Amino acid sequence: MKRSHQLGFETRLMHVGRDPERHFGAVNTPSYPSSTILSSTLDDYLETPKYGRLGTETSRAAEMAAAEIEGAEGAVVFPSGLAAVCGALQSVLKTGDHLIVADNVYGPTRKFCDEVLTRFGVEVSYFNPLDHSSVTDQIRPNSRAVYLESPGSLTFEVADTAAISAIAHEAGLVMILDNTWGAGVFFRAFQHGVDIAVHSGSKYWGGHSDLMMGFVVANGTHLSSVRNTAVRQGVCVSPDVCYLFLRGIRSLPSRLARHQQTGLDLANWLTTRPEVRTVVHPALKSCPGHTNWKRDFSGSSSLFGVVLDPLTRSELALLIDALELFGIGDSWGGYESLIVPVFPQAVRLRPTNLPEGTWLRVHTGLEASSDLITDLEIGFMKIAKTFDSLGRGNV
Repeated sequence: MKRSHQLGFETRLMHVGRDPERHFGAVNTPSYPSSTILSSTLDDYLETPKYGRLGTETSRAAEMAAAEIEGAEGAVVFPSGLAAVCGALQSVLKTGDHLIVADNVYGPTRKFCDEVLTRFGVEVSYFNPLDHSSVTDQIRPNSRAVYLESPGSLTFEVADTAAISAIAHEAGLVMILDNTWGAGVFFRAFQHGVDIAVHSGSKYWGGHSDLMMGFVVANGTHLSSVRNTAVRQGVCVSPDVCYLFLRGIRSLPSRLARHQQTGLDLANWLTTRPEVRTVVHPALKSCPGHTNWKRDFSGSSSLFGVVLDPLTRSELALLIDALELFGIGDSWGGYESLIVPVFPQAVRLRPTNLPEGTWLRVHTGLEASSDLITDLEIGFMKIAKTFDSLGRGNV
């Protein structure tokens, strides 16, 4: 687009990765399911590598769109969010290096660090994302990178990304951020000192719970390093998946606005319930790191935590199984609402600061807030009746 620098974000997102003139007038970049891609001449073949594994018109359009969302030079597509995490880390680490990781990262990311990176001679240590001094304390002569997720997985603490980035850069370290919650829209990673941003495209970017993919977004040498890692490992993504992603991102700003409002409606309502001990939603003052969210984010998304008074497994089943609009399933960011129990104490080094009780992770979809609230009320009524019969009173 010749005038992209003059256009608003929403407008650019409607047009990025599209070129109807190159695709026989098709509004959407078609899916090109090709392994062999022919060259027009011998010189073209020798000078420009072409192969489906190295990318197609569809995957390149998807990467262009991901880079546009984050405001970066480029992006590399991966077959899942976790694959993108692994690719980002492997692009900057080697045997003998030390990685510093926030203590509240996504569980599979932590397992990759502890069970795979360490097996290849990379040292891993963890820091409290709300304590800058704990980052400084972890820096060693062989430290190479800092990995952060903000808000944190399951517990939703919001870190001061810019301050942590400054500490990392002062020590010559690469700053990597999982920015899936902020979607590159509510939080602009590269404006806060991040060198490499990771996204699960399966979440908000896809938006329809029907694709698995991830992206690593970066600039300059970091982008080249990530792309080289992906090529050497044979990483590639189906053009059909890339096509679905391009379809999904056209509605991203509108969907996020709805997710935000519905999430706030439910979070605020849940704070009034007697069964609820606390709601950990970055936009609420009660959430750890709320001041960082208020300063650095332009909005809030659909995912947050709820801590109930302690429930037995059977009592929790009564509550969740009674819900008709909330699905019971992993992932988030799609059009449908989800709710699952989570156990952050089991994966944290420092669980003592976490509120005690039964933890739930809530994703609010695109349904009407009033209907979701009614659904939850029915679930709470179920356990209230059980408590009354057992003489427990209110939870």
